[in-house]
Amino acid sequence: MISEKGSDSSLEVLFSDLAKQVKAHSEQLPPVDLWNPEKTGDMDLTIDREGRWIHEGREITRPAMVKLFSRILVLEQGNYFLVTPVEKWQINVAIAPFIITQATRETRDFRQVIYLQTKTEDPVILSSDYPIVMDGEISDGETLPLIRVRDNLMGLISRSVFYQLIEWGHQITDSSGANKLMIESMGSTFSLGEF
Repeated sequence: MISEKGSDSSLEVLFSDLAKQVKAHSEQLPPVDLWNPEKTGDMDLTIDREGRWIHEGREITRPAMVKLFSRILVLEQGNYFLVTPVEKWQINVAIAPFIITQATRETRDFRQVIYLQTKTEDPVILSSDYPIVMDGEISDGETLPLIRVRDNLMGLISRSVFYQLIEWGHQITDSSGANKLMIESMGSTFSLGEF
C-alpha cells in the first residue's frame, strides 16, 4: 500500500453512511475476543479456496449456518478456531476464511471509496486500516489478493472482483521504472500488482 492521506476526518464525513454500515455490522458480532475456553478438539471442517465450508466431506449449503459459523471464527497463532464461551474447535482453512464476492465504487467530491462484501455479508471499506495485500499466499506461482476483513482474519478477493478492481485502477511507473496498477480508496492508494 502507498498512502496518500488527505484529511481523514473529511473523508469519514463524506462517506459516513458507508462507515455506519460497517460499524453497525461489527457491533452485531459476538464478543469472541472475550471468550477464552480451552481447546475442545479438532473438527473435520475446512474452508476451501472458494470460500465453501466443507464438513466431513460435504459442503454446508445453508447460508444461515455458514454465516453463524463465520461470526464465531478466530485466528490464534496461525490456527483457526470456532469458539463459544465454553468450546473451542480447531478447523482448517485453505487460503483465507472469507471470500470477497462483491465490490462497489462511489465517488463523492472527487474522492473515491471501494466498498467490498464477503460471501457471508461482511462489509469492508478498502482503506489504510483494511488494505489490499498482494504478497499474500502463493498458489501455482500466482500471488493472491487478500484484504483484512476483521481482527486478523483475511478475505481472498475473488477473481471477478479483482478484475473489477483492475478496471477501476490506473497505471503508474514508479521511481524504479516498474509499471504498477494502482487503485485509490478513502484517500489511500493501493497496489494491484506490476505489469
